[in-house]
Amino acid sequence: TLQRSSTLTALKALTPGTPIFPQNHARVAVLGASGGIGQPLSLLLKNSPLVSQLSLYDIAHTPGVAADLSHIETRAKVTGHLGPDQLGAALKGCDVVVIPAGVPRKPGMTRDDLFNTNATIVATLSDACARFCPEAMICVIANPVNSTIPITSEVMKKHGVYNPNRVFGVTTLDIVRANTFVAELKGLDPARVNVPVIGGHAGKTIIPLISQCTPKVEFPADELSALTERIQDAGTEVVKAKAGAGSATLSMAYAGARFTFSLLDAMNGKEGVVECAFIRSEETECKYFSTPLLLGKNGIEKNLGLGKLSAFEEKLVAECMAELKTSIKKGEDFVANMKL
Repeated sequence: TLQRSSTLTALKALTPGTPIFPQNHARVAVLGASGGIGQPLSLLLKNSPLVSQLSLYDIAHTPGVAADLSHIETRAKVTGHLGPDQLGAALKGCDVVVIPAGVPRKPGMTRDDLFNTNATIVATLSDACARFCPEAMICVIANPVNSTIPITSEVMKKHGVYNPNRVFGVTTLDIVRANTFVAELKGLDPARVNVPVIGGHAGKTIIPLISQCTPKVEFPADELSALTERIQDAGTEVVKAKAGAGSATLSMAYAGARFTFSLLDAMNGKEGVVECAFIRSEETECKYFSTPLLLGKNGIEKNLGLGKLSAFEEKLVAECMAELKTSIKKGEDFVANMKL
């Protein structure tokens, strides 16, 4: 739980100018900063002493969002960049790029239904990252993550700048939800619960490892099955509740900020920072897979793997493989067939 406390501290806004580590001069870009996730995510990043430069990009409204955030009494300098002509300026010199850009789900849609629109958006933004900040950490929130991470990776490869230790599919919301739901069922403080979630970031590819939860918790088989399904379908729960007004934006912004702060802490030399993310992986037969990762100055320091799984969890892993492979191939094929 080392990483949880620093993230939560950052989210509660340390006194401006009170550094956790001496090198807190990170330049962070948010691509899709005017959207439902982008705005609250940018607010949380502006609130953090880990960020010194916050570069906001979108195809609409960015000057207004930037002007608004720039009045907040924290040290991060905010710049707004509007449209493709200003994308390069938004990215130059960035250490971390967070990509919440894209269209959200509406009721009845799966994350995969977003593919055609969001694949093009992510490919275009990844292409710009490869050109203007090839060494930055790239954190992709845009769904379907199971396909957009292969897209980002293949685009970076085309430019000869791919570093698998620096490309992350942000699955943190699955962990946040698992922690919250377990805490609710057991009467625990959610800030002290940590459930690793492995696999992918859609439906049955989301595999919460309740057996590895700290503190240790146990559930009867029927309750465990219901809990697992709720974690897997939690995004749809929000889509339905919003009744056409979008998908999870506020909780996703929190989760995106949590992952970004963990990454920045690790880049600043903090040890023992662990987060799950969807990455290029040798841990299973899938080319990409989410597992707990030890983060360091250069991104992924060590893949901590799946750990010991229960029989129930092993079955979930086996059952998700076909869908995950299909989504990964869909992303790879998209880049193979596109002209950059």
